[in-house]
Amino acid sequence: MEGLHLPIEIISYILSYLHVTDRKEASLVCKSWYEASQDNRFQKNVTFKFPVSPSSLDFIRALARRPRCGLIILHLDGSSLSRQVLVEVGTHLGPFLDTLALPGSSITESSLLGLLPHLTSLHKLDLQGLDSLFMSGAFLSREEHRQQVHHALRNLEELDLSDLRYLSDLSFNRLTSCVPRLRQLALAGCHIAFEFDPYRGCPVGSGSSALVSLRNLLSLLQKQASTLRSLDLSRTSITPESLRSIAQVPGLRLEELSLRGCKELTDYAMEVLCTHQNALKMLDLSACTELSSRTVLAVATKLKELNSLSLSQDCKIMNKGLAELMALPCLSTLDLSECLHVSGADLVKGLSAPQPRAQLKILSLRNCTYIGDSVIYSLTQLLGSNLRELDLTSCICLTDLSVHAIATYLPGLVVLRLGWCKEISDWGLLGMVEPTKHCEPRDKEPHSLPFQEKPQLVTDKDLGAFTEQAGASLLAIRDLQKLDLSACSKLTDTSITQVLRFPELRHLSLSMLPEISDESLVSVAYHCRSLTSLALSHCPQISDQGMVRALPLLHRLQHLYLACCNAITNETLSIIALHCDRLRTLDISMCKDITVHQVDHLQSRLPFLEKVQCRFVNGADGTINNICNTRNVNHLKKYN
Repeated sequence: MEGLHLPIEIISYILSYLHVTDRKEASLVCKSWYEASQDNRFQKNVTFKFPVSPSSLDFIRALARRPRCGLIILHLDGSSLSRQVLVEVGTHLGPFLDTLALPGSSITESSLLGLLPHLTSLHKLDLQGLDSLFMSGAFLSREEHRQQVHHALRNLEELDLSDLRYLSDLSFNRLTSCVPRLRQLALAGCHIAFEFDPYRGCPVGSGSSALVSLRNLLSLLQKQASTLRSLDLSRTSITPESLRSIAQVPGLRLEELSLRGCKELTDYAMEVLCTHQNALKMLDLSACTELSSRTVLAVATKLKELNSLSLSQDCKIMNKGLAELMALPCLSTLDLSECLHVSGADLVKGLSAPQPRAQLKILSLRNCTYIGDSVIYSLTQLLGSNLRELDLTSCICLTDLSVHAIATYLPGLVVLRLGWCKEISDWGLLGMVEPTKHCEPRDKEPHSLPFQEKPQLVTDKDLGAFTEQAGASLLAIRDLQKLDLSACSKLTDTSITQVLRFPELRHLSLSMLPEISDESLVSVAYHCRSLTSLALSHCPQISDQGMVRALPLLHRLQHLYLACCNAITNETLSIIALHCDRLRTLDISMCKDITVHQVDHLQSRLPFLEKVQCRFVNGADGTINNICNTRNVNHLKKYN
């Protein structure tokens, strides 16, 4: 090919027009294309993830030729190999490393202390769940170690200490004293004594060697108030009084605050928070079950710069305050999932008001069972082309009319989730009205259950009409990348084959659609060749014949879910081994005609396969989880 002899600069310019996924595929064609893909314009915020293995040593050395990057190193322990990996990271990448995370590791104190002094440009350090570091309480206890770490990490901005069971005031102070310019601090899931010290049996003090105290945390916030902008206290036992104390720290101006799962918080505490921390741009109050609409009103009144708000699972939230919330001009992300009393009427009211009003890009109404067609019809018109993600999972009152409205008024959608909306049928996806149905939106629940009434089947004559007016169908959403139609049990091959034609689609779930067959699978594979994730679990008509025709077309597939597909046999595994060399996750649980021996053979053939779920295959009960420690690294260094 003449293209192989083009200058690297020309190839890089051509690759710049490709999507990231396409560029990654192109980099594997030959060495010159790989080198072109390493152009600095493509290497911003690149993070490499790999497990500890002998081959990872050469991979780390090869990374030294690259510009700045981040690392996620898996399964570090006290072995000599793990220590050697950290030595190589410090030697070859130390001054060029932006971020470092060590999930699932049991690293020793000496190993980490040998690495940290080399990381002079690090801006994010993730020590989440590394209990082995803090169990002894001696981490950074020596002054010389603290000085070395302080010199290296003096510009560190993000520190994640979430889920550390043995974090104490002493170890917390030693570490945070080495990072004087923190902007983000995460303590989610840590044992923090906000009012009562269970070890001493007395009110909380400071200087504890067993846990982190409120007084100690307040001291840090006071010291770093001028720089700290993000705080995560999710899944802690923070009390209303403690939150009020934090909110009133002098000089503290938080922009992001996460309190997910803090079940003791009250409306009054949130009112104080909103008054004193009115610069917040992101607020996560998910699963704070005692909060009500008073909190929503406080947020709407005080937080004029708010960009993202999550109230998911706050079951006491009503419609009150949502109209005022829609008057926040910067609000772009709103999560009301599982707010069971929200009907959406006040959202419509707020968005119908004169400017300023929210410009939502992401909206989640998952499990809001009172949401009806008329609300969706109004919301779609008001949100228009700005909306990028819409989650209506389990909004059981929605019908085909809502699908028509989404297709007509939301052409900019990238993510659409309609799972478990059981009243949606072929007519909705096709953008047509079933002859027996009324054309007006309705709010009332269906009088009959989904399994009691089937929609009128679409005829060939109807399909002829569809081809002439396809603009109202789901096809109008041309840039869709994620689509979930799980358990929309009235859907059949008729609509799936005609409508699911999205060249940019990455994730598709058609699980629990009993009426679709191999015809749908092959059509999807032909028209949606960018798929990386495909879910077909509990689709009894999907068989080996469909897989034989579909899988050769899905070269990018990384995740495939086929649980309870009883027409799938070992033949499908053979096809997967031949054509799905990028596969990372496979679920074939309860496929009775698949054998464990064939699963073992499949794992030996695929270089990237990390996890296979195969419970109850061939009558056996087993789960195989395999992490390919060496093969991933070998592939990454192929053209180095």
